[in-house]
Amino acid sequence: MAIDWVLHDRIATPREHRRLAESVGWHDAFDWASLPDSLAGSTLGVVASVGSDVVGMGRVVGDGVKYFYIQDLAVDPAYQGNGLGRALLQRILELITHTAPAPAFVALFATAEGAPLYESAGFAARDMAGLFMIVE
Repeated sequence: MAIDWVLHDRIATPREHRRLAESVGWHDAFDWASLPDSLAGSTLGVVASVGSDVVGMGRVVGDGVKYFYIQDLAVDPAYQGNGLGRALLQRILELITHTAPAPAFVALFATAEGAPLYESAGFAARDMAGLFMIVE
């Protein structure tokens, strides 16, 4: 069944972000108190709506010139499997293309479930390792 969603070039509100994050199981992935400031520091974002409901989101952090990191791409499970995640990712990449004045480095971390989406869009493990740490 096709779903008529609309994409909006904006960052999800803290309420929208939390609802979508929790809908995909990211209950403990964020410090909810600092999320509004984190969202405010985003480079760009896209949300998807069906009617008045926000059902998908993606945002980018980075310097807005050369380095872009795709963060928090999520689709409400009730709307998964219809190409919405792919549409959000495609729009994010279009926005990066229009924002970056020269070739840009675009990176992300993916869950095992999300990796096929990104691989189908051309993302691949290359000659670098993705490393991270949590600073308390």
